[in-house]
Amino acid sequence: MTVQQRVLVVAVLASFVSFLDGSVVNVALPAISDELTTGPVTGLALQQWVVDAYMITLGAFILLAGSLSDVHGRRRIMAIGLVGFAVTSVACALAPDGLVLVVARGLQGVAGALLVPSSLAMIISTFDGERQSRAIGSWTAWTSTASLAGPLLGGILIDTISWRWVFWINVLPVAVTLWLLRGVPRSAAEEVGAVATRRIDVAGATLAAVGLAGTVFALIEQGRFGWSSPVVWGPCVVGVACLVAFVWWERRAPDPMLPPRLFTVRNFAWGNLATAAIYGALYFGGFVVTLFLQQVGGYSATAAGLAQLPVTLVLLALSTRFGALAGRYGPRLFMTLGPIVGGAGYLLLLTTTEDAVYVTQVLPGLLLFGLGLAMTVAPLTSAILGSIPAADAGIGSAVNNAVSRVAGLVVIALAGVIVGGVLDLDGFHRSLLVTAALLVLGGVLSWVGIRNERVRASDGADVEGAPDHPEAEPSR
Repeated sequence: MTVQQRVLVVAVLASFVSFLDGSVVNVALPAISDELTTGPVTGLALQQWVVDAYMITLGAFILLAGSLSDVHGRRRIMAIGLVGFAVTSVACALAPDGLVLVVARGLQGVAGALLVPSSLAMIISTFDGERQSRAIGSWTAWTSTASLAGPLLGGILIDTISWRWVFWINVLPVAVTLWLLRGVPRSAAEEVGAVATRRIDVAGATLAAVGLAGTVFALIEQGRFGWSSPVVWGPCVVGVACLVAFVWWERRAPDPMLPPRLFTVRNFAWGNLATAAIYGALYFGGFVVTLFLQQVGGYSATAAGLAQLPVTLVLLALSTRFGALAGRYGPRLFMTLGPIVGGAGYLLLLTTTEDAVYVTQVLPGLLLFGLGLAMTVAPLTSAILGSIPAADAGIGSAVNNAVSRVAGLVVIALAGVIVGGVLDLDGFHRSLLVTAALLVLGGVLSWVGIRNERVRASDGADVEGAPDHPEAEPSR
């Protein structure tokens, strides 16, 4: 196995367990609440907090994780995250009551936050040009598979063994990833001591963590308590104030955690705007389709997971190819057409009736959506991370992940307004229209804002394609 192959496998496995855990737990919630009936947290509150604790800490610490990976080295931060994820997964699997499970899930979110930025940063610093786009396509295909296949795997484990195996399954891939990580060399910046010249922006890290935690908590809990409750508006006010203070501080800090100059890069700024629309649609669309198939269509949890398996298969088959094409021809066309094709897939799902006939009503729309998703995700990631210096790949990846997750939270938080209180056929159709509109918006934003930067070919000629890194050694 070459060094590049090892880096790619490590990046895929490390991100895979994080994405898998974010989706596989959802189908385990009824079984968890049925078994853990003693302690201060039970019932519906337990179900909500098993999900929320992970999402809050993951969202709160992901920017800090990106900065840590840039300052202290991607390999070191990934190793810490992997060990932490394994330990907290075991704690979740052995949890004797709901409170212990919720605390373990919160700590698991902290460890998960360390994995994704380091993974993508390792790819950006190891590959370049078309090879980088192809590698990101492979990473996209396999990590997206984790999110989409999670409900299916969870359903099978719960039906055949126990919900606790939803957490036990993390241990083996983590162990394999740690073993492979030993063969990944340190980055060039670490070798020459460049990392030692940078330091953690403690004030910025604190403001970002509190700001994201407060706003994410409010978005999650407003559905339960309402915006008028101090339990919601209090953290929201604190969170927004901290985020405003974070922006103010980063413009003045001598070594900012999130350099403002990144947002002067056109593809980075517009790419994150497109990310907000596209990923808001992806999270919300997957949420309503899964619920509709079970609550209205009468599908079991396992059947609902199997129903969406074709999307995973299309991603596996085509993401690497579209990543390579974006590396050769530039990401703009794919980032424009991909979301529009995906939106057409959701419009095709409007033919679905309450019977949710799979072959004629559900499958065609999902296949078209899968094609659009495969066209979109790898070029989107390449455009954003390929436009900034490799030294900032960790924080750049963290920003993009934070944008995608918060966008998903915002749209899902509005689910009650969109659906109309009860997810019936009319509410499902309204949700499909909103999802399609967000995807089309993402395509339009990409067409307006994304540019195919010119790179230097081997013969010295300028050609259009994936962006180079002219600022590989930024001034500090």
